[in-house]
Amino acid sequence: MPDFTDAELVAFLDEALSDERATELEQQLRDDAELRERLIAVRGRETAGLHTLGAIWRRGRLSCPSREDLGQYLLETLPEEQSGYIRFHLETVQCRYCQANLADLIAASDADRSLVRRRKYFQTSAGYLNQ
Repeated sequence: MPDFTDAELVAFLDEALSDERATELEQQLRDDAELRERLIAVRGRETAGLHTLGAIWRRGRLSCPSREDLGQYLLETLPEEQSGYIRFHLETVQCRYCQANLADLIAASDADRSLVRRRKYFQTSAGYLNQ
């Protein structure tokens, strides 16, 4: 039976816990009354407005790179140290907010490339339309 830290319980409540770990927690919550009580207590502390350094850090997403930084990461224009941190944040920490932001940037990039390709096809075939 896996143990869960209070930080993981908070992440679960914020929907920031990895899918695998969230599934494990949900399964254990079904059978473990003590874990359910801990989850209720953690939720109470979070909603009561207790301002711990960790809570402020998580709420403000102070360790998350900006969307601009994620875009530069995709373009591979960042210094290696910064790029390494973003890679660590995405792959090891598995920040779901940043992963979603990165996926959005990738989708937007793909859509832009598709639009450019469509314009090129139109421009190269425009001369044939009058014939």
